[in-house]
Amino acid sequence: MTEYYTGWRKSSHSEPNGNCVEAGRASDGTIGVRDTRARLTAPPLAFTPAEWRTILTELRAR
Repeated sequence: MTEYYTGWRKSSHSEPNGNCVEAGRASDGTIGVRDTRARLTAPPLAFTPAEWRTILTELRAR
């Protein structure tokens, strides 16, 4: 999987104090998820589009 993501978007559930989760997309469709504070020190988690849909479906069901 690629490590180059663009179009990072902050979660609407992020806290205003800087505790943020962001998601970006790679050219191959891979979704990267990162902690905004750790973006320079830790790589994003990488999910296939199918995995990402499953995660979102599960989260929305709660």
